[in-house]
Amino acid sequence: MPIPPPPASWRDLPFFHDDWPALSARLQAAQDPWQPQAMFRALELTPRDQVRVVVLGQDPYHTPGRATGLAFSFPPGAAPKHSLHNILTELEADLGVARRDGCLDGWARQGVLLLNTVLTVPLGAAHGHKGWGWERLVAQVLQAVAADGPRAFLLWGGPAQKLCATLPRERHLFVQSAHPSPLSAYRGFFGSKPFSQVNDWLCTQGQPPIDWRA
Repeated sequence: MPIPPPPASWRDLPFFHDDWPALSARLQAAQDPWQPQAMFRALELTPRDQVRVVVLGQDPYHTPGRATGLAFSFPPGAAPKHSLHNILTELEADLGVARRDGCLDGWARQGVLLLNTVLTVPLGAAHGHKGWGWERLVAQVLQAVAADGPRAFLLWGGPAQKLCATLPRERHLFVQSAHPSPLSAYRGFFGSKPFSQVNDWLCTQGQPPIDWRA
C-alpha cells in the first residue's frame, strides 16, 4: 500500500523527521490490511495556517471503506450513524441545521481540523494501531495550533480533554462535554450547543462563522 508524503504545511513538525520513517516502514510491512490510505487527509484539507477550530476524534472507523481520514466523517452520500448521527442531531438542535449526509469535507475546508488521535487502523480491529507512534504527531499538531494563535477546541469525551489538558488556556476557546457516542451522548453532549458557541466566539475574534451546512 503506497504511503503518502507528509502534508506540506505540517512537514516541519519534528514527528516527520524523527518518527515518520519508522512508522511508515511499519505500516508498509503490516500483514493485516489497514485504512485509511489517505491518513493525512485532515492535515491536507486544513493547512496549518487555516486552522480555526479543532475537533478531536479517537480511532478511525475500522469498518471497511468507512474511514475517510477525517475524524467522525463518513464517505460522501453515506447516512450518518453512531457518534456522527448524534453530532448532527445536536447541530440541528443547536442551530437548526439539518444534515443527512455524513461527509464533513466542507467543515475541513473552512478551517475545522477534524483530527483523530490515531490516524490508521487495521480493518475490523479497533485501536489496533494505538501506541504505534501517531500520538506523538497529534501532540505536536495540538501544540503548534495552540501556539499559532487563538483557536477553538471542541473536546468531546475524557481522552480528548486529557490530550489538551496542558495546552495554554488564554486566548483560546475550549468547549468540553461528554462524547457523542450512543453510550455517553445523553450524559452532557446533547444540549451542550458546541456549534453556536464556536460561531459566537469566532465572531468575537473578527472571523466569519463556520457554515456547518457545508
